[in-house]
Amino acid sequence: MANIIKISIAVLLLVVLAAWIISYTYAEDVNAGLSQNLVRLHVVANSDSAPDQALKLKVRDAIIEFMKDKLANSKDINETRAIINANLENIEQVSSKIIKENNSSYGVKASMGNYSFPTKTYGDIALPAGEYQALKVVIGDGAGANWWCVLFPPLCFIDATHGTIPDSVKQDLKTSLSAEEFKLITTSDSSEDIPVKIKFKVVELFEGSKVKVTGAVNKMFK
Repeated sequence: MANIIKISIAVLLLVVLAAWIISYTYAEDVNAGLSQNLVRLHVVANSDSAPDQALKLKVRDAIIEFMKDKLANSKDINETRAIINANLENIEQVSSKIIKENNSSYGVKASMGNYSFPTKTYGDIALPAGEYQALKVVIGDGAGANWWCVLFPPLCFIDATHGTIPDSVKQDLKTSLSAEEFKLITTSDSSEDIPVKIKFKVVELFEGSKVKVTGAVNKMFK
């Protein structure tokens, strides 16, 4: 009987380990796919004070307006990335102009790289937590709340706060992503598709945990 119990426990542990490995691998694959095919905009305020948060939104609006025409005809993520990299100094200048116009003297830094994001919903599209390519703009100390949107495909240039994302943008997403990734981010809140909801939660759990750990480590060594 003792041997049977030990074997049962060992089998259970192996099953749990296998499930964890499969789930973790799936989460990593999904995040890698999304990261390789999306470019996000990340604006970080100097602090959480009301004036600094208001300034962050003004800087955001100026950047979106500046980049709108430049990215209007970009249908390729490599082209989008190249345009952003070529305009990093211009983005800093546009941001600095808005900062000065609002009687502030904060510095501003624009960079293109891979950064951690929490789960975020844009209209009827949800992106799970994870690491994504992004244009990151840090105002002053960068100690305030963040603001996010998606530059490619161009969710930044539409009102995605409420309602649904236009079909044209969804088609761009569908073209850029795998069928699995597209289904995951467009139907994750559907009460009729429980398997997709579970998959989304798996990605959110594993990648969200990594985001939190990364954030904690960064604060420790900041």
